[in-house]
Amino acid sequence: MTEAKRAPLPHDFHPAVPSFTVVSEDVPGGGTLADAQVHAKGDTSPHLRWEGFPAETKSFAVTCFDPDAPTGSGFWHWVLFDIPASVTGLPTGAGTGKFEGLPEGAVHARNDYGSKDFGGAAPPAGDGPHRYVFTVYAVDQEKLGPDADASPAAVGFNLRFHTLGRAQLVAEYEIPAGS
Repeated sequence: MTEAKRAPLPHDFHPAVPSFTVVSEDVPGGGTLADAQVHAKGDTSPHLRWEGFPAETKSFAVTCFDPDAPTGSGFWHWVLFDIPASVTGLPTGAGTGKFEGLPEGAVHARNDYGSKDFGGAAPPAGDGPHRYVFTVYAVDQEKLGPDADASPAAVGFNLRFHTLGRAQLVAEYEIPAGS
C-alpha cells in the first residue's frame, strides 16, 4: 500500500479538540506492533498511560482502528468506553482474556471481529503496512450512552459529540506476500 493510497485517520472528519499525551510500554509510536498485539500471535491489549487531558474530563474511551483495512470502512480492533476519570492507564492485557486490570464500569463494545475485547492486527498478506491507531478520548460524560451491544460506529457517533480531548499512538504492522 503506497502512501498515496492510505485512508484518512478516523479523527480527520471530527471537530478539532485539544490533544493530550498517551504513551505505551507495548506500542512504539511510529514503530512496528509487537507480536503480542497481532491477532495470530497474541491478541493482547497493550499497556496505555495518559496525561494532560482536560480538567473537566468525566470518563475516557479507548479505541484501536486500522484505517488501511481493505473494507472500505476500516477495521475496529478495540472499542472500550466508560472508563472512570480517575483511571489514567490500562495495564497490558486489560482488554484481553480475563480482563485483569480493566477498571470497574468500563464497557467493551464489539470490535469488527465480533468479540467484546481487543483483537490484534491481521492485515492481509502482501497488502503492505497497515496503521493501527490507538486513541484515548477524554469524554464530557461519566457514561457515554451506548451499551456493550453497540457497534463501533454507534460508539464513534457518540464520541464525535462528547470528546473534550484526544491522544493517539500510531504503529504499523504488515504480513509479507507469500506468508
